[in-house]
Amino acid sequence: MSMSLGGIALASDFAIIVVTATVLAILARKTRQPTIVAYILTGIVIGPVMLGIVTEDQLIEIMAELGLGFLLFLLGIEMNFENIRDILKPTAAIAVGQAFLQATLSFLVALALGFTLFQSGMIALATTFGATPIIVKILGDKDELKTLYGRVDVGILIVQDIYLVFALAVLGVGAVDNVTEVALSMGRVFVLMVLLGVVAYLSYRYVLPTLLRAGARDERTLFTVGVAWAFLFIFAAEALELSVELGAFIAGLSLAQLPYSTELNERMRPVTDFFIMIFFASIALQMTAEQLLAYWQEALIAATLLIIGNFFIVFGLFLSQNFDVETSFIGTINMLQVSEFSLVLGAIAVAQGFIEEDLLGFFALMALITMPLSTYVIMNNHAIYERAEPYLERFKAEDRIETRLGVHEDHALIVGYDRLVEESLSAIREQFEEIVLVDRASENVSELQETDFEYVFGDFRHGEIRQESDIENAAFVLSMARESEVNKRVIEEAPDEATVFVAAHHPEDAEELYEAGADYVILRHVLAGEMLGERIADYLGDEEAFEESVRETRDLLGGGETDAS
Repeated sequence: MSMSLGGIALASDFAIIVVTATVLAILARKTRQPTIVAYILTGIVIGPVMLGIVTEDQLIEIMAELGLGFLLFLLGIEMNFENIRDILKPTAAIAVGQAFLQATLSFLVALALGFTLFQSGMIALATTFGATPIIVKILGDKDELKTLYGRVDVGILIVQDIYLVFALAVLGVGAVDNVTEVALSMGRVFVLMVLLGVVAYLSYRYVLPTLLRAGARDERTLFTVGVAWAFLFIFAAEALELSVELGAFIAGLSLAQLPYSTELNERMRPVTDFFIMIFFASIALQMTAEQLLAYWQEALIAATLLIIGNFFIVFGLFLSQNFDVETSFIGTINMLQVSEFSLVLGAIAVAQGFIEEDLLGFFALMALITMPLSTYVIMNNHAIYERAEPYLERFKAEDRIETRLGVHEDHALIVGYDRLVEESLSAIREQFEEIVLVDRASENVSELQETDFEYVFGDFRHGEIRQESDIENAAFVLSMARESEVNKRVIEEAPDEATVFVAAHHPEDAEELYEAGADYVILRHVLAGEMLGERIADYLGDEEAFEESVRETRDLLGGGETDAS
């Protein structure tokens, strides 16, 4: 069956978008820039602004709408309130204060630059949010999500994202003729949002745990369940005449509070990134060069003023909540960019007829100016603080909440849960107050959730799972993973001063793990759970007894009396 000319053209457009985005994304990674910048530049390069070889097509428009939905789904699935529960009050105070003060500043700056009252209001609405995906990604790459400033920043972003969802709902109402219609439309949207939220909550309590437990037994099934859940709420939102992004956000939020969320997020990221790429490229495909550059001078001035003004606003709010200077300064400079969500709101406002493409071009330039600059600031936040510290002495006080390097300090990390681990837990508990256990067996979820230690569901090979386990701050690591590659990764990423026990099924694997740096290799077929507990107790309390047990093990391997210390 032959493909129509329209189908061939569409396939070619998709190929051009994907290839260009891939090349620019590689360049972005090499220059340590967010891939979202590469996606926006993709649309600029191949669209009407520069080469004009791709124009927005109806199918690309549909894919872009799904991309927006998946962007909000990603936003929702990263909103785990458990991570910020103990700092929720000061975090919410900073987020609310920042939203009001920055919106006021943006409005005044826009008026001073010659924008109309309505345009200034739209600019104020669109420039209030933080760049959640970018900030979370960079802090995650730097292993700073669990620092105090990282947790506060994520908490601020969560509160701002809730505000973003309401703003999207307002824009989704569209143009109306009078105040009465506005009130009725907003009331209807609010009622339907609550209805959808109630359904999501009931699903989280009574449906999702069973559904995901069954899906988690197979990695492909878990991915399918996640995608299906997102589309279910997207279709429900459309049926209720709500925006797809609202449905996707609620779907992600219902998943975020479950132990499967991190692993599910990791599984879904490739397809999510694909749709997000199409969305941000499509924004630039809507604009001509004249529209993109219509307010280029205003964009430069506004970006400069908002970065400076936002710094003083957020820094003052951090200090007002009694955080120490280091937390306040680093937490502030992590949050200075104009978010990619300004483009999201701008694109929806254009589609609804509220603003022209010229103002969307203004938002695009603001994002392209501030996001690269802010990325370099976040990557070098500690070096910048060290330079600024002498000028911050006046803000220091003894009664402030001090920066904590991690949620866990000198904790025990266990990878994999089985009979051996269960029987040796008592020995580990005697030595460590905090225990984090990572396991990917769905049949263990209910049991491990009932324990008094922290439980992370997922595959330790995935970066987000390793970050959540906080392996870099572990004092003791026990890995019972069956895959040798997992145990080698554990040895590689554990701190040099940490004690590392790993399991092996074969003598050849055991010898390789010793050579990789393991302190003790557990041969499953010769060691019972009680004996493992004794080995752990020996290492932590009786060095000579432990060295003797290592020599015995190495003798079994034919390795002779190798010193374990």
